Amino acid sequence: MDTNLALILVLTPLLGFLVNVFFGKSLGKTVSGAIGTIAVAISFVVSLLLFNQITSTGKGIQVTLFDWIQISNLKINLGFLLDQLSVLWLLFVTGIGSLIHLYSISYMHDDENMHKFFAYLNLFIFFMITLVIGSNLLVLFIGWEGVGLCSYLLIGFWHKNQNYNDAAKKAFIMNRIGDLGLLIGMFIIGSMFSTLDYATLQTAVAGASDLNSPLLSLAALCLFIGACGKSAQIPLYTWLPDAMAGPTPVSALIHAATMVTAGIFMVTRLNFVFDAAHDVQNVIAIIGGITSLVAATIGLVQTDIKKVLAYSTVSQLGLMFLALGFGAYEVAVFHVITHAFFKACLFLGSGSVIHGLHGEQDMRKMGGLRKAMPITFWTMLISSLAISGVPFFSGFFSKDEILMTAFHHNISLYVVGSIASIMTAFYMFRLMFLTFFKEFRGTEEQKHHLHESGSLITIPLIILAILATFGGLISLPGNSWLNEYLAPLFSKAAGEEHHLGTTEYTLMGVAVLGGILGILIAYIKYFKQDNVPESDENITGLSKVLYNKYYVDEAYDAVFVQPINSLSKFFRDYIETGLSALVFGLGKVTNEIAFQGKKLQSGSIGLYLFVFVLGMCAIISYIFLAQ
Repeated sequence: MDTNLALILVLTPLLGFLVNVFFGKSLGKTVSGAIGTIAVAISFVVSLLLFNQITSTGKGIQVTLFDWIQISNLKINLGFLLDQLSVLWLLFVTGIGSLIHLYSISYMHDDENMHKFFAYLNLFIFFMITLVIGSNLLVLFIGWEGVGLCSYLLIGFWHKNQNYNDAAKKAFIMNRIGDLGLLIGMFIIGSMFSTLDYATLQTAVAGASDLNSPLLSLAALCLFIGACGKSAQIPLYTWLPDAMAGPTPVSALIHAATMVTAGIFMVTRLNFVFDAAHDVQNVIAIIGGITSLVAATIGLVQTDIKKVLAYSTVSQLGLMFLALGFGAYEVAVFHVITHAFFKACLFLGSGSVIHGLHGEQDMRKMGGLRKAMPITFWTMLISSLAISGVPFFSGFFSKDEILMTAFHHNISLYVVGSIASIMTAFYMFRLMFLTFFKEFRGTEEQKHHLHESGSLITIPLIILAILATFGGLISLPGNSWLNEYLAPLFSKAAGEEHHLGTTEYTLMGVAVLGGILGILIAYIKYFKQDNVPESDENITGLSKVLYNKYYVDEAYDAVFVQPINSLSKFFRDYIETGLSALVFGLGKVTNEIAFQGKKLQSGSIGLYLFVFVLGMCAIISYIFLAQ
């Protein structure tokens, strides 16, 4: 029964992919969208059944399909591990995935390749499920590479635009850099413990005599590099904002709610490895804190509505890694869940705005949409309140948990996280004021056609807004269902991070005041003063540095891309040309020998017989003389 459920969970999206690839175009857009949506919805129902079973029994489910690889004493099975962590991830991957598929039926309806879009989305869900439920690192790696492939396909979905193709290639290549780190980490782990299976590995690490081994720290660091690539942390973060080139449902599904959380999932799954490598945990916390602050500063001045949300995602992921670096895995998971709710809602809401403005993404050309698009406005407002940490929305609980954890472990990183959180509140309400308030700044034609999006777009927005409002209830201070649920996976006692005293209440008050301060500054600047960001050419000073993202892309281009291009041109123009001359020269010599040789072929049978007789005589004479 468990095996059947696991196979239905995994294979239904794959079946949806195959149907849409081979028959989607002939079935029509509506049927193609319905098939893709139903496939993911079925996986969501199965996830609910598995969640109910694991919650009631408190035990995970191990499914082994077959023995896969055996090299010496290293044995790897193709199997699934369905426990508290994987099923929790499945719920929002398939649940939010279903809503985004439903949304996409309307959003992508005018696209000629809609069937291909749903095929790619289904394939992504298949690989993401594989990543989450794999029982060992190799199965995880299959899903890991698969979601990277689907990200490439979906970012460059509108491939007629070369900029979108460039963004897709950038995401693909930068993720491969991180994936090399993940592979090296897997090789080290496999060589040290002769296993890649999670359960066996945990037992081996627990029983290891020397946990201070530099090799184990190196393995943990390499695994974290893989997480940096997939979850967009410094220095491998620049692909994520460019990934906004893909259709907005892609941004919501892959680059807000699911794929970018793969790094957090992997670190949490291997918590016992990272707990044994404290020096690497410190690196994780520092990188997470810096990433959250750097991305937040860049988000302050962006004018593309999706770019603001993209840098917000990078910043929030940084806060999650901040918690992971302190070993507060359940706190990071909590923020993953709440972030999936409000960030998916924000991305889908921005898609509704873009859809209503016929592709316009520049907030300087928006404004006054509150009355024309009330459902989009209210749902995005709720999600903005949640991400800003306003009581008592979901983000208030999860973000405060992270900041409290940081305060108890490292004051400097607590300050960094708090500043990033204040900036988050500022740029999110900057987005809200520029988009929905004051007078409309677009064209008259756009103004004439302003309207609320259809029900297939607004229903997912409403559901996500409700989750963004009440999602924090799963982990209330002093009464955390989530901590109790995840307790079997971690060594420390459940509820440890939820103990509240005077210090914690003070920190909570400081965080709330910080969020309100950010909102208030945005209100004064963009509502009271009716300030509109300047055109690109008029941006100067620090704003220009932030607007151009600290020129990191330009630095990467100068340090890595251009030298590689120059080296490639050198090989093309000199080495390859020289080798080609050698190869073609050998060909010419061969042709000349053949040309001269063919002159011996006169076609005279008498001459051939004469030469044959001479040859036979020469051979016979040689044999007799040799004796």
